[in-house]
Amino acid sequence: MLQGTEAPSSRVEATYKGREVEGVLDLHFYRPIGFWLARFFARLKMTPAAVSLLAGIFGVIAGHLYYYRNLSINVAGMMLHVCANTLDNADGQLARLTHRESREGRIIDSVADHLVFVSVYLHLTLRCLFEGSSPAIFLLAFVAGISHASQGAAADYYRSAYLYFVTTGARMGVDSSSGLRSDYLKLTWRHTPWQKLLLALYLNFTRQQEMLAPRLKMLRDFVRKSFHGEIPDRVRTRYQDLASPMLKWWGLLMTNVRMLVLFALLFISQPVYYFWFELIPLNLLFVYLLFRQDKMAESLLKIAEVPQNSA
Repeated sequence: MLQGTEAPSSRVEATYKGREVEGVLDLHFYRPIGFWLARFFARLKMTPAAVSLLAGIFGVIAGHLYYYRNLSINVAGMMLHVCANTLDNADGQLARLTHRESREGRIIDSVADHLVFVSVYLHLTLRCLFEGSSPAIFLLAFVAGISHASQGAAADYYRSAYLYFVTTGARMGVDSSSGLRSDYLKLTWRHTPWQKLLLALYLNFTRQQEMLAPRLKMLRDFVRKSFHGEIPDRVRTRYQDLASPMLKWWGLLMTNVRMLVLFALLFISQPVYYFWFELIPLNLLFVYLLFRQDKMAESLLKIAEVPQNSA
């Protein structure tokens, strides 16, 4: 009886990025539904990239529906937004389920995610403007959007780094800007314009992540060169001990919390406060986490530099 109940759970968990980096809503809502959808899409022979694009379409339409000062239309947008986020989970689960994980798929997924929130920010800004806000709302929304992009990039980078250092099977999906630039220069606009465009976007995104976490980049580069990607046990254990408590705080900078706050503000017809939520509490948390992670990476680099026989 126990075996029968554990088997389905283990199959779902096999499609996670890693249980440690999944949020509560992901584990109990998005991932189970995403797994069902991933199996459905696999039977249809859909690619993960196609699912990412479908998620993007749902999300862009949701953002448009937030423009209207009508709660029923807004609720329809919320439902589409939840569908988009579910599909955004399902695309990665489909890739892991069918063993079709790829760099191109990750790039398309990232582009789709950015398009969704561009739509959300644009339509919220226009709504506030036509409700009587001053043109300064464009500046407020722009700065909030830059904050959003930086927070999301850093949160994704640190979660991926956790899997890189702690989980053995997660090292192939971690890219560096130097490696990406080398691959980018091999492509030509004449023969491979689509691939070169995607790689240009991804290269810019990866550079942004590395700029936000310079010491973590140094640690990864040192480990890659000194240990050929094999993480020493002393580094893995210490990284897990130091980084695990911060994962829940990085989770607050991911999509789920933003969606919940946005939905609450739409229900009370005060979407302008979404921008302030992004700018003040989330940025304060962001700066604190960057400081903590920087100190952690510095201490781990010292541990990694100690010769094995001296440790």
